[in-house]
Amino acid sequence: MTEPVNKKAASGDVEQSLYAKHAKVYPREVHGLFAALRIAGVFVLLGLYYIIPWLEWEGTQLVLFDLPDRKFHIFGVVFWPQDFFYLALLLIIAALSLFFFTAIAGRLWCGFACPQTVWTEVFLWIERKVEGDRSQQMKLDKAPWSFRKFRIKTTKQTIWVIFSLYTGLTFVGYFSPLRELAGNAMSFNLGPWEWFWIIFYSVATYGNAGWLREQVCTYMCPYARFQSAMVDSDTLIISYDTKRGESRGRRKKGVDPKNQGLGDCIDCTICVQVCPTGIDIRDGLQYDCIGCAACIDACDDVMDKMGYEKGLIRYTTENMLNGLQSHFIRPRIVIYGIILLGITASTFYAIANREPLALDVLRDRNSLYRETNEGLIENVYIVKVMNMDKVSHRYHLSVTGIEDLVIDMDRSNIEVPAGSIIEIPVRAQVDAENLEKRSSSIQFILQADHQGDLTINEEARFIGPY
Repeated sequence: MTEPVNKKAASGDVEQSLYAKHAKVYPREVHGLFAALRIAGVFVLLGLYYIIPWLEWEGTQLVLFDLPDRKFHIFGVVFWPQDFFYLALLLIIAALSLFFFTAIAGRLWCGFACPQTVWTEVFLWIERKVEGDRSQQMKLDKAPWSFRKFRIKTTKQTIWVIFSLYTGLTFVGYFSPLRELAGNAMSFNLGPWEWFWIIFYSVATYGNAGWLREQVCTYMCPYARFQSAMVDSDTLIISYDTKRGESRGRRKKGVDPKNQGLGDCIDCTICVQVCPTGIDIRDGLQYDCIGCAACIDACDDVMDKMGYEKGLIRYTTENMLNGLQSHFIRPRIVIYGIILLGITASTFYAIANREPLALDVLRDRNSLYRETNEGLIENVYIVKVMNMDKVSHRYHLSVTGIEDLVIDMDRSNIEVPAGSIIEIPVRAQVDAENLEKRSSSIQFILQADHQGDLTINEEARFIGPY
């Protein structure tokens, strides 16, 4: 008979074989065309993020989501909760743009514009300036703790924390005027919610860009999982030319690889060393690849030094790798492009031509109707007038829908300052003989006194006796 198996040991063996501790990735610094584009993207995107809240337009912060007053100031245009429809359209445009550019060239968003990529680039740059290049960082991490190591690590973490806190402060500055917010932060005079969101966003930035890094892209981001639904055989992807590169092997410069039965790949593994997610692009397209093109710059540099043709790793398509003809213009691209162009043009046209006036009529539900001393049937309404223009306006309110229907207000003129809302109680009165049914549809008409084309209608119900 066989000896019984130690269950605990067997269980431990299985656990050890299935689980591997995460190994830190040390991306090597790379230079080249795509690296320059990526750095330019970092400067532009982070520059806009950090600078815009400090800019003003006609006395108001250039971009400010004023939640308490329910106003959203965006480049001189004021949006209100009633304009939420435009936000939905902008989100649709963003989603379609992602589909469109992914169908053209894969994960362009991930490699050059994703906030995770952009902020990680900054944190990596800080790490290189403090700890040194890739080999120096690896050597430092393996070294035992000493005063020098403690000093270097503390310096890096301190800079990371300061940068993260400023990032969190800027984020909250989009919802609370940044100039006032910064002054209150310096004097530690912020409200509890302001402190909460500054710390929350700071911790998120510090954790994601400083510690998690590629793990966010690999394990947390859903885009890596469903990108395959948006690419096809004609999509530009970063690929290693297996036919040209294999078989791999080291050789001296000037040696003809064909005489040694080798391909152009010298197996230097620099393409792996520069990868921010630590993958080997030579193993084929992988969901871990964020499309940053660092491996292209690294490989082109090696090919240039060896005297070989560049492009062993390049942007190409699956069809081109297989020697087939590739088509840039295809039904998927055309459909995405037409829909994206149509919705974008329609959205910006609607925003540019939207009426800077809103009217909301609420009938008093405490009573259906009442009879006045003059024998008229009266309904009471609360009329909300919203002036979304940049200047004050005076309006005239009228009502139609029932013969001889009149309105009675406490004020003769309705004057609303720019970007303000006022509420007015309005009493609509009519002779009972003019009522043909118990519930009638009426129209409130609001018109600017000195701007005849600025007018808006709102429907309401008038309730009378049986």
